[in-house]
Amino acid sequence: MDGTVRAWVDGWVVSRGAAPPVVEPWGFTIDMGLAHHVTRHVLSATNEEVEEDAVRKVADAVTGSGTWLKVFADAATISPWLGEGWEIDPAPGRLMTRRLGPQETPASVPDDYRLRTWSRGGVTRVMVAAPDGSLAARGQVAPTGATAVVDQIETSPAHRRRGLGTLVMRTLTHAAREQGAETGVLACTPDGRALYASLGWTVTAPLTSAKFTGRP
Repeated sequence: MDGTVRAWVDGWVVSRGAAPPVVEPWGFTIDMGLAHHVTRHVLSATNEEVEEDAVRKVADAVTGSGTWLKVFADAATISPWLGEGWEIDPAPGRLMTRRLGPQETPASVPDDYRLRTWSRGGVTRVMVAAPDGSLAARGQVAPTGATAVVDQIETSPAHRRRGLGTLVMRTLTHAAREQGAETGVLACTPDGRALYASLGWTVTAPLTSAKFTGRP
């Protein structure tokens, strides 16, 4: 079992308020309880260790729509192993990590923007408000001991390329380090990968997301 995957799962369920993960022979089952996201299955293997038999076994056992499958391998590899009713997210994800050092310091807030940080339920959230009061950027982090999962980073289109993504990330990693975390973990889309790479995050594995919509 990949320790990075376990760390991501443990932090993600705290960040999203999901049910505690159920450990399976092949990974984890997480209940979300949402119509569009009832349950997710996360395979613990990464890269070349992902086995076709395990993916097929998990995918074939799903019968209800709204179930997601997370596999840490390329979509081109995973796609032939999924049966009818599975739709792969076209945006290729990545699992990324970064060591958090004592130098984790927040960035400066641009003029006329407002930064707000608060913690509740084990999750630290950051909001950046635009000069007119609208949402400019946001994000959250869930420390779970030595690791912390950064999650739901977002910058509004009208406020991009102003350093707000960096501001949010540095604020979150600083908060995580203050709570004892030594390693950061996140799952990203192509839109965020360049930002994270510029801040020292490195790719551990590709991430393919597939949603079950029901068989004909």
